[in-house]
Amino acid sequence: MANRLGDQTSPYLRQHRDNPVDWWPWCPEALDEARTRGVPVLLSVGYSACHWCHVMAHESFEDPAIAAVMNELFVNIKVDREERPDIDAVYMEATQAMTGHGGWPMTVFMTPEGDPFFCGTYFPPREGRGMPSFERVLRGVAEAWSSRRDELAAVGADIVRQLGARGVRGTGSAIDAAVLDAGAQSLRSSYDEVRGGFGGAPKFPPSMALEYLLRHRARLRASGATQLDPLDMVVQTCERMARGGIYDQLAGGFARYSVDAEWIVPHFEKMLYDNALLARVYAHLWRATGDPLPRRIAIEACEFIVRDLGTADGGFASALDADSEGVEGKFYSWTPEQLTEALGDDDGAWAATVYTVDADGTFEHGSSVLQLSSDPHDVQRLDRVRARLLAARAKRVPPGRDDKVVAAWNGLAIAALADTGALLDRPDFIHAATSAAVLLVELHVVEGRLRRVSLDGAVGEPLGVLEDYGDVAEGLLTLYSAGGDSRWLHAAGELLG
Repeated sequence: MANRLGDQTSPYLRQHRDNPVDWWPWCPEALDEARTRGVPVLLSVGYSACHWCHVMAHESFEDPAIAAVMNELFVNIKVDREERPDIDAVYMEATQAMTGHGGWPMTVFMTPEGDPFFCGTYFPPREGRGMPSFERVLRGVAEAWSSRRDELAAVGADIVRQLGARGVRGTGSAIDAAVLDAGAQSLRSSYDEVRGGFGGAPKFPPSMALEYLLRHRARLRASGATQLDPLDMVVQTCERMARGGIYDQLAGGFARYSVDAEWIVPHFEKMLYDNALLARVYAHLWRATGDPLPRRIAIEACEFIVRDLGTADGGFASALDADSEGVEGKFYSWTPEQLTEALGDDDGAWAATVYTVDADGTFEHGSSVLQLSSDPHDVQRLDRVRARLLAARAKRVPPGRDDKVVAAWNGLAIAALADTGALLDRPDFIHAATSAAVLLVELHVVEGRLRRVSLDGAVGEPLGVLEDYGDVAEGLLTLYSAGGDSRWLHAAGELLG
């Protein structure tokens, strides 16, 4: 069956174009089809670098028998959450309200009016671990719709009403020094004094919190205040992340998050927005301390963005997958035997010690994710070993890349590259930021309005949301500050006008 996803600008949707599922993109025509047929809608939301999205696709959406049930009983809509964060936000709130948790893939059953009445995330093809099979869920929902349609429609409408009421917010209070101090103190109370970061597993890189603490420290120093200096939290967290498995010790760049509290084993996808935000944090930490580690990491993160995420049209791709050859982390993990094969006995044993690789492994099947707990004395040997391991890894099947250009995330990358380039005297970073800015201004701005995504030089239909306008404007203003070209100041003003 030829579904309707083949000509979409989202690589994630295109991944599903050959499914036997009769997928629709998000559009009014899909809801009209559900009304005409008198069936509910199955909304599946994910993104291309999502490991469990791939798993559910392989297990269920590529299965002809399960697809036949989906096609018979539902109108099926597939959404890329990165392309349509507005849709994702609405139905994720419903999923969390109904189930107490959320995540991707997100699976929502809703009326033809778009009101959700049953939500979940990943469903397996067979029952197990207390979870029903996906086919059982499909048939159960369809049976309920057939026998209790009015009740389900009322449930959906009530959920929408409750979520709408929750969305009403007060005007809030002004952000003053007391509020800023309280924010820093709240971070201190949740800080992990042993491992860095905030809270327990899983641990996400707290880029915005670290940036806030650096700015809070600058404000305190400028005012002569004597409150406790928050720099220790930033320094320790940044060092633990940079030396852990969450950071790619060979090619640079941060993974999405760590599954443990010690930054050892990541969830391996690499996102543009994480690396853009973190590159800027490390550059600002270097500005505050002059230490060589944050300088190195800021440069390597920017080099990763330009080298591994740069697109032919001057922008930056969204992400690298967690999987290669259908296995999560296979591209990044090593065994002692693999180190020896790539380096020989002497350097292989040395690398195993330096990068904390042993027979027990820190990941799966006796493999380990490389860590660098401290810099070895022989820096030149480390550079040689790193280069040889990188060359050996290049022979592996690499993770897939989501090539779509997201306006907001490219705005973050422009800001990071321009800021880091100016601070660390890297004009090549400023040049890369300029190329991305040209793409956004000349391609993504259509009739005065910002579009969110493009792919291979073709702009998509989804309009920019608030984060797109804010992040792109900040990127353009940072680029103006770095180089003094007034066109970026004017372009930012037009976006915000």
